[in-house]
Amino acid sequence: MGKVVTKLKLTNHADFIQAGSGSIAPGAIRTLEIEALVDTGATMLALPEDVVAALGARALGMRRARDARGLAIEVPWVGGVLIEILGREMTCDALVLPIGATPLIGQIPLEGLDLIVDPKSREVHVNPASPDLPLMDLMAVA
Repeated sequence: MGKVVTKLKLTNHADFIQAGSGSIAPGAIRTLEIEALVDTGATMLALPEDVVAALGARALGMRRARDARGLAIEVPWVGGVLIEILGREMTCDALVLPIGATPLIGQIPLEGLDLIVDPKSREVHVNPASPDLPLMDLMAVA
């Protein structure tokens, strides 16, 4: 499969909540639109440090991650990133990469947004089995 790149909108979730309560003006919500590599071998969303800084996302600590060389490294992680791809939204955490690194969309955001990757067209699509809203799988709930 070749590279799959898609556009995504990133929003500071805390800003979004504060604007909803009237604490800040809607125009003060920190938002960015970027392109990211869809990496089906990655787990989480991963964003370069300059993108995280522009969003004002809050650092929550360090996480161990395995890089492309197979080495276990420690990287910062942030929470409260609202992402939107193809009109579908979710809030998630993100690993922080060095400035200039390629942003990555891993399996957690892909599953949370119910998106599929078409390796032939090299595009991300809404799951045709749930075209209107993401459909989550649950175990039996009594």
